Amino acid sequence: MFSLVPLVNVHPDGSPDTWRSLSDDPQFLVSNADRLAGKWVHLDAYIQYEGLLHTPITIYWDEGHGFNETNVLILHPDAAGQAKILWRAPRGLLALRVDPCAQMGIFVKTFKLTILNRPKLFGMAFLRLVQRPSRLGASLSRSLKQLQAGGGVNGLVGLIAKSLYPESDLQSSYVQWVDRNDVLAPSVKQALTARLMRLKTQPKIAVIMPVYNAKPVWLKAAIESVKAQIYPHWELCIADDASTDPAVRRLLHAEAALEPRIKLHLRERNGHISACSNSALDLVSADYFATLDHDDVLREHALLLVAEAITRWPDARVFYSDEDKLSTEGQRCDPHFKCDWNPELLLSQNYLCHLMVIKTALARELGGFRLGFEGAQDHDLALRCTQGCGPDEVIHIPHILYHWRQHEGSTAQGGDAKPYAVDAGVRAVQEHLDRRGVRGSVEVGAYGWYRVRFAVLDPAPLVTLIIPTRNGLDILRTCIKSIVEKTSYPNFEIIIVDNGSDDPQTLRYLDDLVASDQRIRVLRDDGPFNYSALNNRAAKLARGDYLALVNNDVEVITPDWLSEMVSLAAQEGIGAVGARLWYANGTLQHGGVILGVGGVAGHSHKWLEPNQPGYMGRACLLQCMSAVTAACLVVRKTAFDQVNGLDEASLAVAFNDVDFCLRLRAAGYRNVWTPHAELFHHESVSRGSDMAPEKIQRFRQEVKVMQTRWGDALQFDPAYSPNLTNQNEDFGLAWVPRVSLTLPWFEREGATYLP
Repeated sequence: MFSLVPLVNVHPDGSPDTWRSLSDDPQFLVSNADRLAGKWVHLDAYIQYEGLLHTPITIYWDEGHGFNETNVLILHPDAAGQAKILWRAPRGLLALRVDPCAQMGIFVKTFKLTILNRPKLFGMAFLRLVQRPSRLGASLSRSLKQLQAGGGVNGLVGLIAKSLYPESDLQSSYVQWVDRNDVLAPSVKQALTARLMRLKTQPKIAVIMPVYNAKPVWLKAAIESVKAQIYPHWELCIADDASTDPAVRRLLHAEAALEPRIKLHLRERNGHISACSNSALDLVSADYFATLDHDDVLREHALLLVAEAITRWPDARVFYSDEDKLSTEGQRCDPHFKCDWNPELLLSQNYLCHLMVIKTALARELGGFRLGFEGAQDHDLALRCTQGCGPDEVIHIPHILYHWRQHEGSTAQGGDAKPYAVDAGVRAVQEHLDRRGVRGSVEVGAYGWYRVRFAVLDPAPLVTLIIPTRNGLDILRTCIKSIVEKTSYPNFEIIIVDNGSDDPQTLRYLDDLVASDQRIRVLRDDGPFNYSALNNRAAKLARGDYLALVNNDVEVITPDWLSEMVSLAAQEGIGAVGARLWYANGTLQHGGVILGVGGVAGHSHKWLEPNQPGYMGRACLLQCMSAVTAACLVVRKTAFDQVNGLDEASLAVAFNDVDFCLRLRAAGYRNVWTPHAELFHHESVSRGSDMAPEKIQRFRQEVKVMQTRWGDALQFDPAYSPNLTNQNEDFGLAWVPRVSLTLPWFEREGATYLP
């Protein structure tokens, strides 16, 4: 009854289910779609790409006003290419359009639509609950409440339909992720206990808790979460900051009397969070301490995983874990799956946060929590404790070990709940730069996070911009015009590498450029297209101390783009610097490179709408990334030469920039991405898609080179998280995480800590 009819940008490629996308916007229409109006529909899609990334399947519907971005349903295929969902088609539905992917190339697809009457719907629900009996009780409870609330059978049908595929809702997705991957079932606890017995060293770990007028029920829960730890070698050091609620001190006295591992200090005068935290720190006798807010909760296995990390990295200064929140209803929500040590991101936000564990002697040597930094006291201490650290001294534990509690006035409820903390954070970051002798200023940036402006060297060093091109007069003219007219950086030259242009107008334009602007040179290379070789040849002729690899299809947006990138590339330890690139339609093209996506690498937050912060702000914050795109990349010439430039022998076209960045990382450099250097990227206009038929074999070979050369390092990107998907570029959840509760994460993902 229902079938997909080619609309635009698709062409059959052999078998009935094999198609070729002719652009990044292939479209099908669904025949007889009006028959779906008002019905419950089961959509079952399967799609596989030949050498391409998994991208979302987008479904648009028309209710008489055409297809638009309001009426849209987005499906994310799993690792096998499967996507299923239940959908209530609107009563006014007239037409349905399916966009299977957002890229050029060959794909295989099947798409099945089934109208579900009530018996089928209830039958599917029954089978799903049988397969997942752990959800049976909750489903029955919700169903009874729905009937009691007067929802009737229709309301019950809708409830069942939504519960069948909760992945379509973001919060339900995390609830389901927790149910699948992060429940401390008896078998998991047994495995954790066995790991405790195998620990060669079992260091004592203190938990410090500053308290002020906490709700007794939440304070009790926080204390109980420490007492419930699987790891027994702990002490809980509580300082009460002169609470005015007598119930708080009664509870604290009672808990300390029952548990000898609880130490208590009752302050006579209120001194605010830093002074109170120092009073708790004074009680610590352990070599390491963690911080716990008086209304938050530790996971049962938190200190065990910390002890394992301390045993594995005894010289590390700081350890930190992932975290999530408890809603006002007690539901787990808003997970923060973090990257490994990322000093540039710590300048932008306190991403370490909770659970953070610090060497006690180090914190005391640095003076503990500083008065005057209240609200950002943890961030300030983290900056001081991690100053000058390498990746083996700040250790990330990729498990959620801490629950923030959301309530009115809490930082977990909203970043603007404590505005004084933002001002304190700006001062903490500024003083961190000053201590290191780094010239730069700090200001409040997007969404209350921080923006560091590094000073450009004076005099400004010469930068050589290398721009390969072939014909494409219009895009080249746009690129050069935007650079020459908009760039505020005062000292640059341009080498245009002409790879066999034969268009008379283009050749005349190149001649005119050289004649009119002494900063511009043209290097002729008539050999076969080899992006790596073209850049390497130009780099040898560059006069600049810094190289900027620039595609001929970019267009400057922010005039200080080059100043921003060069000021970063000049910082100690920095390798490649990447820019924020936008498609012409305003969506994000490049937010840094994530390793492992699609088998090798993909672009962070691709297609993100403008003015969106991305996952935990990572689409708008300065940060380390394992790699950045050479469509716009700045690097010291000495660093470029040190790793022998781009690999022209094995990676002529694809992934040469990723490989280059990974070799920089292996040489001890940090690659960074900045959102403050912005350009348009009219991607693939000049050369065509890598997925054109004659280029597929070359692309597959380059994929093989990367996978052979870098191996497991592609699957465990230290700038990403093993709990996030490597099937898409949207920081979605990994339904099968690359870490497990049953094994220490560093035994499973040792590649994370490779240089």
